[in-house]
Amino acid sequence: MYPFARTLAIAAKESRKPRLGLYDTHVMTMRCWPFDIDYFLEMNNGRILTLFDLGRTALAIRIGLWDVLKREGWGLVVAGSTVRYRSRIRPLQTFEMRTRFLGWDTRFFYLEQAMWRGETCCNHALLRTGVTQKGRLAPVDDVARAMAISEASRPLPEWVQGWAAADATRPWPPQV
Repeated sequence: MYPFARTLAIAAKESRKPRLGLYDTHVMTMRCWPFDIDYFLEMNNGRILTLFDLGRTALAIRIGLWDVLKREGWGLVVAGSTVRYRSRIRPLQTFEMRTRFLGWDTRFFYLEQAMWRGETCCNHALLRTGVTQKGRLAPVDDVARAMAISEASRPLPEWVQGWAAADATRPWPPQV
């Protein structure tokens, strides 16, 4: 089940905190609860993706995007992602979730997220995201304008550009 109560608690807490700059890293301490685990007694990979949703929501609130979404009647969508899983998160362990906006290209916004337990990076995700308007992607320039961002995106890191270029070669629809 989607963690609606957790989402509401995070939204309430984050809305009372000071605003972050567009490229600042949002950091949130979380705990792995028994309902987050799978039968291997570790945080389930699907739950990790769901908790990343909460990190992106918190970042959207803190950079002012959430207010723009509400005002314009827009939504958020993940258009692609890649995740590396490297270290388990066990029940009741605490960890830090870090979420950072990387920039945008002509169609998408790129973010990275990671869960850290002390000095150990447990997992890392790169996401291509968009803002939806009437069921379609809103132009990135319209979103930037609505957020009062006048400067161009920072250059995306090479590894992000490489991932986006490689993903563009993938057949769609798939042949499965």
